[in-house]
Amino acid sequence: MTDQLKEIGTRLSVLRDICGLTAEEMAAQLGISAEEYAAYENGEADFSFSTLYNCAVILGIDILDLMSGDSPKLSTCAYVKAGKGFSVKRYKAYDYKHLAFTFRNKKAEPFLVTVEPTDKPITMNSHDGQEFNYVLSGRVLFSIGDIAYELEAGDSVYFDSSVPHCEKAIDGKAQFIAVVMK
Repeated sequence: MTDQLKEIGTRLSVLRDICGLTAEEMAAQLGISAEEYAAYENGEADFSFSTLYNCAVILGIDILDLMSGDSPKLSTCAYVKAGKGFSVKRYKAYDYKHLAFTFRNKKAEPFLVTVEPTDKPITMNSHDGQEFNYVLSGRVLFSIGDIAYELEAGDSVYFDSSVPHCEKAIDGKAQFIAVVMK
C-alpha cells in the first residue's frame, strides 16, 4: 500500500496504545474483525472516510491529527485559499479537501468533495453524528438507507450519518460541501 496508509496506520496504532485500547477492543468498537483492523494498522488496507472518522472519535482526537500527524494550532479563525484545503484522496472517484484543517477543537469537519463518475458499485458508509451536504455543481445520487435522492446544484441534505449513506456522481463530475458534525 502507499506510504500515506502506512503512516496513518502507525499513528493509529500509537494513539490506540496511548488510549489504553487493545487492537481487538478497537476493532470491536468499530464493528469490524480484528484481522480487518490489523490490516489498517499495518498499512495493508485503505481506509474509508467513515472508518477514519470513527477511529478519531473513539480516540478522542481530531480526524486531521490521525490523517496528517499535524496538530492544528488555531482557535479563532481558519482561512483556506481556493483549492488549498488539506487533500485527502481515499478512493479514485472521490477527492476530499478539508476546509478547516488548521483549526483546533472543531465541532464540525467541513470538506469540499469532488466526485468523479464511476461504474463501480459505491460502498455505503456510516459514522456517528450528523452531516450536511450542499451540492455546488453537477448532479449527485445521494443514498441513505433505502432512500435515494437526485441532487443538483443548490440542493442539500441534512441527515443522521449513523445511517449508511453514499454519494455517486451522475453524468459527469460533481462537487459538494460536506459538513460532518460530531
